Amino acid sequence: MQPNTEFVTTTRMLYPEIFKSLESIRWNMADDVPWDTFDGSRLSDEQALTIKMNAITEWAALPATEMFLRDNQHDSDFSAFMSVWFYEEQKHSLVLIDYLRRFRPEFAPTPEELHAVRFAFDPAPPLETLMMHFCGEIRLNHWYRRAMQWHTEPVIRHIYNLISRDEARHGGAYLQYMKRALNTVGTSARAAFAKVGVLMASSGRSGKPLHPTSLHVNKSLFPNDTVQSKLPDPAWLERWLDEQILFDREWEQKVVTVILNNLSLLFGRKFESVKDLNRFRKEMTAV
Repeated sequence: MQPNTEFVTTTRMLYPEIFKSLESIRWNMADDVPWDTFDGSRLSDEQALTIKMNAITEWAALPATEMFLRDNQHDSDFSAFMSVWFYEEQKHSLVLIDYLRRFRPEFAPTPEELHAVRFAFDPAPPLETLMMHFCGEIRLNHWYRRAMQWHTEPVIRHIYNLISRDEARHGGAYLQYMKRALNTVGTSARAAFAKVGVLMASSGRSGKPLHPTSLHVNKSLFPNDTVQSKLPDPAWLERWLDEQILFDREWEQKVVTVILNNLSLLFGRKFESVKDLNRFRKEMTAV
């Protein structure tokens, strides 16, 4: 398959500036996590199991990075940014694993459980994938903020705060590449971003947690072709959201609002609802 070259750009690179920005505020596992404040009486087995599942899910940044590098061979700037994104996402997995190994080693994921989420993703249009992961970072930021509130043990609460902030910054980095795409390919970028935006902001109506880890990515493996399906307990994600951290309609609306507000700024047009965005999508499709 020939690489998609629709948004090769000769404009200035974004990676050097994004690298410096993220480097300047990067936290350190040894110095910025208050390990000595751990309170075992505030960590239940139920909570420890959710930390394990989050650690495995974060490990899936590995196949996602392989996908990004394969599908963006035409874009060395974005591919270079993957070095930062991959490092920080894998650190999320590592800090959660380290937490379990220190305090609940029986819940630490095995190498086999981690490797299970590494499988090939089918090639996909780079612009749509970019938008999907932008929305995914927004959603993860909110999921982890809610997880921080649900947990009672102080060290894991601190860790979830750290990684939730990272996810927000990653979303901001993806947004910079989205802005660049609008400047270089215009209408096709608008159409791609609006299409995926409608999908990712409609999870409240679908009743499913729409995130890259819950979407089908390999036709030959269907229906076991989501990261979620590769977890030791594939039903865990819905249970975590619905019964444990209680990611309810109010929190879901916060995600939708952030997506719509960012797209409003990106497109220079106010979107009050998913219906407004869908009307814009139809306009772009008709162009």
